Amino acid sequence: MSLLLLLDDPSRAGVVELQSLTDQGEPLGSEVVAAGDLAAIVAEREADRPRWVWDDTSRRYPPLLAAGVRVERCHDLRLCHAILRRSVYSQSSALATAPAGPWDGPRVPPPVEGSLFDDAGPSTPADPLDELRVQLAAVAGADEPGRLRLLLAAESTGALIAAEMQHDGMPWSVEAHDALLTDLLGPRSRGGRPAKLEALADEVREALGQPSLNLDSQPDLLRGLRSAGCDVGSTGKWEIQHLDHPVKEPLLAYKKLARLLSSNGWAWMDTWVHDGRFRPDYVPGGVVTGRWATSGGGALQLPASIRGAVRADDGWKLVVADAAQLEPRVLAAMSGDAAMAAAGRQADLYQGVVDAGIVETRSEAKYAMLGAIYGATTGPSAVLMPRLTKAYPQAVALVEAGARAGERGDVVSTWLGRTSPRPNASRQAELLAASAEGADAEDVRAARRHGRDWGRFTRNFIVQGTAAEWALCWMASLRRRLLAVEGRPHLVFFLHDEVMVHSPADVADVVAVAVRESAVEAGRLLFGDTPVDFALNVAVVDSYDQAK
Repeated sequence: MSLLLLLDDPSRAGVVELQSLTDQGEPLGSEVVAAGDLAAIVAEREADRPRWVWDDTSRRYPPLLAAGVRVERCHDLRLCHAILRRSVYSQSSALATAPAGPWDGPRVPPPVEGSLFDDAGPSTPADPLDELRVQLAAVAGADEPGRLRLLLAAESTGALIAAEMQHDGMPWSVEAHDALLTDLLGPRSRGGRPAKLEALADEVREALGQPSLNLDSQPDLLRGLRSAGCDVGSTGKWEIQHLDHPVKEPLLAYKKLARLLSSNGWAWMDTWVHDGRFRPDYVPGGVVTGRWATSGGGALQLPASIRGAVRADDGWKLVVADAAQLEPRVLAAMSGDAAMAAAGRQADLYQGVVDAGIVETRSEAKYAMLGAIYGATTGPSAVLMPRLTKAYPQAVALVEAGARAGERGDVVSTWLGRTSPRPNASRQAELLAASAEGADAEDVRAARRHGRDWGRFTRNFIVQGTAAEWALCWMASLRRRLLAVEGRPHLVFFLHDEVMVHSPADVADVVAVAVRESAVEAGRLLFGDTPVDFALNVAVVDSYDQAK
C-alpha cells in the first residue's frame, strides 16, 4: 500500500500537488493537478488502495464527497500530531520534544460543501511532508509502535466517517418532528411561547404568587423562588426536585419543555434539517479522552422526546446498535481480570456480577461498577467498593493506580497510547508547595483535595479513552464491511457506544450481522484473544425511538 500526499502549491492558485511516497515517507514522484480535476484523479487512484495523507480531513474530504468521491483510508496529520505530541509511547521523539508549532493549533473549519479548496480556509500550516516524516519517526521509535499505529489509523478513519456522516446526513422527518413538538408544546408560535409552555409558565407564576415573573431569567427566577420561601441556592433541576412546594412539578415540567424548545425546537429544525437530513458537524477527538464532540447541531444530545423524527426512508431501515456496559467490559479486558471477564460473558454484565454473589441486586452492581470507574467516594457506590475490590482485584487495582497517578500530577494513558494532559502550571505549583518542608496545613489540604479531583479524572480517562478506541475500531471495521453490502448501507450516527446505519430494508439483517461481527473484531484488534465479550443490543427499526 502506497502513501499519497495531497498538499497545496503555495506558488500557484487553483492547483494541488500529489506526491507518491513509500511507507517510510520517501518520494517516488509527484504531479500537479488542477483543483477542478482533483476529484476525478482521486477516484482513479483509489483503485490502487492508497493511504491518502493530508493536513486535515475536515478540510480536504468534504469537497471530494460533494463530487461523489469516497476514499478508503487516510492519515490525518493534524489529528495524528495531537496524539503523538502527548503520548507517553512517543514522549522522547523529536515531535514530542519540539516547541509548539503550527500543527498544534485547532482544526481548520470545514469548507462550504461543493468547493474544491479554492475557498477552503487557511492554507496548510507547515510542510506536510516534513510533518509526515516526523510522525513516522515518532511511531517507529515509540515504546509501543503497534498500538500507536492502530490508534492513528483508527483516529484517521474516524475523521473520514465523521465527514461521510455529515455529508450523507441522518434521515429526518420534519413532519414527524413538528407533530412531536406540537403534541408536547402546543402549536408553533411566531410571537411568543407555545400554548402548553405558556400554560406551565402561568402555573409557576401562580404557585409563586408573582404574575409578572420572567421564568427565562435565571436571576429573576431565583429571586422569585426565594421570595416565595423556597430555600434554594440555584434554579437547577436537582435543587428544585427537593422542594416541598406547589411550584415544584410545574417548574420542573416547564424547564424540561423550555430546554426542548431552545435546543431542538422549530428554530433548531429550520437551521439543521434540510432536504430530509440532519447534518451535524462532528469533531473527532474533540474531548481529551478521544471521545467525539460536535461544533454544531447537538447530535450527541438528541433527547428521547424527538427521536421519533429520525425515520428511515421508504424501503429502508435503521439498524441501531449500542454496546452493553462498554466501559466495564473494557476495564475487564485491560486489566486481565478473569473474574470480571466471566461476569461480562453475559449479555448483562451487571446481572453477571449479581449471579457471582458479589452484590444482591443489579442496581447495586451498577452503582459499584460505575463508582470504581468514576471514583465515587460517597453514597451506595462507596459502600459497595470493598466487595468489588475483593471480587475483582486486578480491575480495581488498574483504576486505583490511575487515580494515584493523577493525584501525584502524573499522566496516564489509554490502551493504545492516548495520554492525559498534565495538570496546569498552578496545580503543579500547588503540589510542589504542599510537599515542601513547613508547608501550610491549609495549602496541604487544598492540594490533597484538588489532587483527588484530578485523580478521579485520570481514573476515568484510562477506561473512557480506551472505550473510545474500541468504538473507533468498531466503526472502522463496520465501515469496511458495509462497502461489501449491496445498496450502499451507510453509517449516519455515532454516540460514544452507539451507532446507526441507514440500510435498504432487504439487506438490514445482513447489516445487523456486520455490526455484531465488527464488535468482535474491534475487541480482538485491541486486546487479542480476550475472554471478554463485547455484547451489543441491536435493533432493526423504522424510527429511532423504536430502538429504545
